[in-house]
Amino acid sequence: MHLVAGVVAGVTLGVFLKLCLRTSSRTSIQSCPDAAKLYIEPDPLAIIGLSPDETIENSNKTLVFVGVMTAEQYLDSRARAVYDTWAQDLPGKIAFFSSEVSRAPGLPLVPLRFVDDSYPPQKKSFLMLLYMYEKYGDKFEWFMRADDDVYVRGDKLGEFLRSVDSRKPQFIGQAGRGTTAERDALALEYNENFCMGGPGVLISRETLRRVAPHVKYCLKHLYTTHEDVELGRCVAKFAGVSCTWSYDMQTILHHNGSGSAAYTGTLKRREVHRAITLHPVKDHRQMYRLHTYFKNLHIQELRERSLDLHRDIASSVHELGVESDKVEDYVLPGGVPLFPDKIGEDGYLGNNKILGAPIDFNRYKADDVEDIVPFDFISKSIYSTSHLNPKRRIEAPLKEALDDVIREVMEIINAPSRQRGRVIEFNELLYGYTRLQPLHGVDHVLDLLLKYKRYRGRKMTAAVRRHAYLQQTFTSTEIRELPIGESPPAEDPAILEKIEGIVKDYEDFDESDQQQASFLDFGKLNVRGAFESGLLKIHNNLPKVLQWNDEEYEYPLYDRRINFIMPLSGRQETFGRFMKNYEDIVLKSDEAVSLIIVLYLDSKNPLDYVNTQSLVTYYKDMYGKDMRIMQMGSTTFSRGAALTEGLKACEDDDLIFFIDVDMMFNHITLRRIRINTVKYTQVYFPIVFSEYNPDVVNGDDYNKFKDEILVTNDDIGKFVDEEEQEPKTERELANLKYSEEINDDNGYFRQYGFGILSIYKCDFMRVGGFDLNIKGWGLEDVQLFETLIKSNLTVYRTADDSLVHKFHSVDCDKNLEKSQFLMCLGTKASTYGSDKHMTYYMLNHPEVLWPQGAETVNEEKAEQGEGGNKKDEKEKGAS
Repeated sequence: MHLVAGVVAGVTLGVFLKLCLRTSSRTSIQSCPDAAKLYIEPDPLAIIGLSPDETIENSNKTLVFVGVMTAEQYLDSRARAVYDTWAQDLPGKIAFFSSEVSRAPGLPLVPLRFVDDSYPPQKKSFLMLLYMYEKYGDKFEWFMRADDDVYVRGDKLGEFLRSVDSRKPQFIGQAGRGTTAERDALALEYNENFCMGGPGVLISRETLRRVAPHVKYCLKHLYTTHEDVELGRCVAKFAGVSCTWSYDMQTILHHNGSGSAAYTGTLKRREVHRAITLHPVKDHRQMYRLHTYFKNLHIQELRERSLDLHRDIASSVHELGVESDKVEDYVLPGGVPLFPDKIGEDGYLGNNKILGAPIDFNRYKADDVEDIVPFDFISKSIYSTSHLNPKRRIEAPLKEALDDVIREVMEIINAPSRQRGRVIEFNELLYGYTRLQPLHGVDHVLDLLLKYKRYRGRKMTAAVRRHAYLQQTFTSTEIRELPIGESPPAEDPAILEKIEGIVKDYEDFDESDQQQASFLDFGKLNVRGAFESGLLKIHNNLPKVLQWNDEEYEYPLYDRRINFIMPLSGRQETFGRFMKNYEDIVLKSDEAVSLIIVLYLDSKNPLDYVNTQSLVTYYKDMYGKDMRIMQMGSTTFSRGAALTEGLKACEDDDLIFFIDVDMMFNHITLRRIRINTVKYTQVYFPIVFSEYNPDVVNGDDYNKFKDEILVTNDDIGKFVDEEEQEPKTERELANLKYSEEINDDNGYFRQYGFGILSIYKCDFMRVGGFDLNIKGWGLEDVQLFETLIKSNLTVYRTADDSLVHKFHSVDCDKNLEKSQFLMCLGTKASTYGSDKHMTYYMLNHPEVLWPQGAETVNEEKAEQGEGGNKKDEKEKGAS
């Protein structure tokens, strides 16, 4: 009796201690009063935001209920990402199921009693199904079991479920029977299978009704540790159905076998576009990337539908005899305007004359032969008449555009594949024609080699060729005003630790947990706008200037001070030219610009060091403006180190512009710097216009054939307006003085040059700055550009005709690193002259291509072969 009493007392004490000292992943011990309190279960309908009046018959939010299994450690990452993204687009409701001790304010969380986060989660899975049935069994047609690392496309899921009868027992998923090695261990009969849990499992209301009452029985009779296998076994036993055997399930419930690397690369793939669910998304930040991508696809679909409606309207009003110029103001019977909102108003639907134009390769007729846009021929290479290189490899942007077009064509072709019992796969692009009309759109004629597969009736596979005539119409121009603000983002500690050193490796996503949790949280932000291509980044701590409201805020933009930082070594004459430019644009007009010169001693021209200081002192005494010299003495020149040194004279909030002594600028340049550089948000990399060698541009050998007389038309009076022109202001005259005629003969836009940059100092420091290990000419700016591309700053890059790089000879030091030396040689060759100049020079000097020695040898051989007919041949040559 004493023994029995001791055992009972011990068991009782053990149960009590288990309740009082329950462990969690956050705390080692929970207090006894919290565990011993009476558990008050929240209202199940309130958790998911469903009102008691909503039913299957009267609500569009009762098609499917998604139960997401998660764990306490993932509530602030994966679960939050799911709720912020695809959960908002479901044709139903969602709830997250976790351990009993889990808490997550702001999430529809159901802490399952007596459930922990141990793996495998058989108990969590079965009790989640039981909770679904008891609380929501009569509220939804379908129920979905999902993991927290799956992305679900709500629109496609709704289309699919509405095509299946939920009144019948259905168990839908990607069917499996396990590998050959583990098939015996899974204890499956020859006709049994299971739905793999990763990509998601869909259960009809009838199936759940049959299985839920037997959940506890299934939990007591587990054969394996595989939760999805045991769920399939339970459904087969009590609902009498097995997982759907369908090849399509591998496509629409897609599982990527690459693990953590899944969906981290390009998303422009057929399997991504066709899928309803995508699994696994291990990095929760990729969930936002996926969501942004699918939102962009949806925007594209809406634009296509808008174009179709515009074409229908244009066709209808044409049948009514309405002239195209009067369509915008046409009024329907009853006094209803066809287009109630006019241009400039929020509800403006676009120009129907442009958007409603029919699909026709000849709808835009050129007025002149020069306006005709010819087609380019595409095969293994691209052939064109308008390019200086008539045969060349297909450029990456065109290749990507063709891949997008072909993928979209195949989606259109395969849209009715299920009804017709066939599928057509793309095999190869044999050849094609393409042309771009910048104002209107793109035309394609593509010869496609396809593979036809019929899987219904008489099965067959055959290769077929089809011509596709395609036209991509450009929509009307949209202008969106974005507010400019200065709210500093919450820094990631990982970035702050790297600021003092050189940051060599960057992640695509470097936000803090606070930023990730607030990503796309539109419930807390008053933000308008659509998703941009790439990853959308929104922070919780937006300042008032970034919030869309009725209050007016004046942002000091045009008087923002710019700090020019210029590295300089020698080149006194060139520096004098720059200072004259600086005087006319900045000093005389009182522009808010400061100049910081980082001066090095040039051993070949030591007097330039003193003369530069004297010239700066002269201008400083004359105008009293902010001009500083940071003397580096005989230190080895390094452009990256010089710019970094110049930054030490600036404050964190200063606007910085890295400039070279060869640059020419004007007032337009300063305006663009201020507009295009936004603190904490955007940096400005202008593409400058680089001059060719003036001796080449103006030399006869480079512009005409020998002995050719060029006929010029001196009658320029007809190009001059007879009316008296208004006098130009001093600012306009200064802009003209420091401008260059932009054409292919004078120079080129240096699209691969990254040395000129406008950035705020705080942003520069956040990304780690220059790699100071690089010495000598070039490469440091390229690495900084790549670093900024990988950061969360927007890199704005465009051709700027107000920034002109004056020509100067380039001397490439053979002691440079190989990559730097090759870059230097490339720059030297590209700045010499245009292709036209080089062609004239080669034709005027054939000895460059065929040296004199080779000509002499050829002539001697010819003379020996001709024998005694030299005289006659010479006479013929003379004639």
